[in-house]
Amino acid sequence: MNYLLKKMQSQARKWTRKNLQYAAKPALARVSALLPAMNAQFRALNPALWPAREESAPAQQHVPQAPAGDAQWLDGTFTERGRTLTYKLHVPPQPVRGAPRPLVVMLHGCTQDAQDFAAGTQMNAQAAALGAIVLYPEQSSRDNPKKCWNWFTPQNQQRDRGEPAVLAALTRSIADSHAVDRSRIYVAGLSAGGAMADILGAAYPDMFAAIGVHSGLPRGCATDVMSALTAMRIGCATHGTAHGAVPPTIVFHGDADSTVHVSNGIAVVDAALQARETPGGDVQASEGESAQGQRYSKTLYQDSAGRTTVEYWQLHGAGHAWSGGNPGGSYTDPAGVDATAEMLRFFLAHPKNHADQARLSATAG
Repeated sequence: MNYLLKKMQSQARKWTRKNLQYAAKPALARVSALLPAMNAQFRALNPALWPAREESAPAQQHVPQAPAGDAQWLDGTFTERGRTLTYKLHVPPQPVRGAPRPLVVMLHGCTQDAQDFAAGTQMNAQAAALGAIVLYPEQSSRDNPKKCWNWFTPQNQQRDRGEPAVLAALTRSIADSHAVDRSRIYVAGLSAGGAMADILGAAYPDMFAAIGVHSGLPRGCATDVMSALTAMRIGCATHGTAHGAVPPTIVFHGDADSTVHVSNGIAVVDAALQARETPGGDVQASEGESAQGQRYSKTLYQDSAGRTTVEYWQLHGAGHAWSGGNPGGSYTDPAGVDATAEMLRFFLAHPKNHADQARLSATAG
């Protein structure tokens, strides 16, 4: 009998504890809900005794908002004369004083696109350090199956026609919308892009202050696909002329280039010198090597006032690739001298002055 009484009393105590727990749950929930506010009050009252602790929060509440001062990497489209180009544009943070900034137009080679070319040349980072905007027009596979600029056809070798007209109009549009310094607009390219850069400089000397041609060909040395392939393989027999209207030009070319023969780089230099017709200038030649040990020969052609108007870098042992480029992009040679840095140096040393602008506008018009 005593045993049964004790068992009944033990069971009653268990039921009582369970009932108390169930009854306490709503109160505990209310206390838990109040704990964050209570903790915050205690921290405010006793900061030394309750050190700050980083609270976790739902991921969607931590979506970063880019400050207005950050660089922008923009995608765009542009239509001119019934043709639409896509492009990418790198805009560094605007300086406080808001002064107009330089613009560098970068023309990719065959099979490349803007993203690839930007990654390989690392132009964005280096130009941003100098306050320059960088524009990367893209050739479409519709207009060329390998995405080459069509530098080898006559309609794409003239002012106000074909691809030069569209590229020039895009450049003007970007200059208008991003407060670009019109005296510091430059164009550079690799391979087919280098050939088109040479065409743009000669066709629009009133727009471009200097030209950069890497592993490219001179304007007017081909009139169709077959003559283009011949010029690439063995060199350019003839090239176009643009007397007195070619901006300062810097050229890079590897002497082991099996895609575009090195004689084409020499022909670009020769055409630029003939166009400028500046006798009496000095020629300075030097040898050197990159930080990685790749050798080069550099030749500076100066006018009678001692200003370098044409600069030629022959890269010894280098193939068809952007010298000093990043392996994250195609057609790059990380062992070479930094062509991006050297082009930017050359470009920014050659702004247009007002006299040049008026003279070249009259010549080009």
